[in-house]
Amino acid sequence: MANAPGASHSPVAESPVALITGGGSGIGAAVARQLLDAGYRVTVTGRGEERLRAFAAGLGEPKELLTVVGNAADYDGVRSAVDRTLEAYGRLDTVVANAGTATHDSVAEGDPAGWTDMVLTNVLGPALLVRASIDALKETRGRIVLVGSVAGFVPTPGNLYGATKWAVTGLAENTRRQVTEWGVGVTLIAPGRVETPFWDSYGSLPPGHLLTADQIADSVVWAIRQPAGVDVNTVVVRPVGQPN
Repeated sequence: MANAPGASHSPVAESPVALITGGGSGIGAAVARQLLDAGYRVTVTGRGEERLRAFAAGLGEPKELLTVVGNAADYDGVRSAVDRTLEAYGRLDTVVANAGTATHDSVAEGDPAGWTDMVLTNVLGPALLVRASIDALKETRGRIVLVGSVAGFVPTPGNLYGATKWAVTGLAENTRRQVTEWGVGVTLIAPGRVETPFWDSYGSLPPGHLLTADQIADSVVWAIRQPAGVDVNTVVVRPVGQPN
């Protein structure tokens, strides 16, 4: 493979590499598209093989895109995605912990059957990605991006999903305090209401103005492409008019 370790030091071989969990749709897919346009090589992971295939096909099957089927809450799968990225591209500069899910119910009235998957995906998943990628990120003095939520800053009644995002808010700062000594940056991107497949299980979009996935991706890519030595840590992005 032309981009494998040991390949000649061409501009392509030196171009930066990003790995995005939950990258086949929504915010993750928008980030992947923007990074590909910016000259990155990109790995996207997701549970749905057909969705990943459709995403790659929609982009024309670019050689700079690697798709990996896997569960963000399974360490072996996450580790495999990191290893495959390093094998294909020889480096890793950025990881984006984007995979997430919501049950759209409450702790007092909801169905606990869906809670385990939500907590594991939203809280354990980002931690596993950090653990699996940190050695490679030390080498490139790269960046970890965690996609949180405004719900991780503003309490709402009975919101267990929000509690998982409070955990992500804490994980971002706790991670930063450890990895900053190695030259690795950490950014928490906390979106407000965004029009993505996140709302599919809710049954309808929430009221009011919504941001687009591309608008959130703008913030993610802006943070990723900061100059060396600059660490943007927390970015909260709401649509104008969202009160909470």
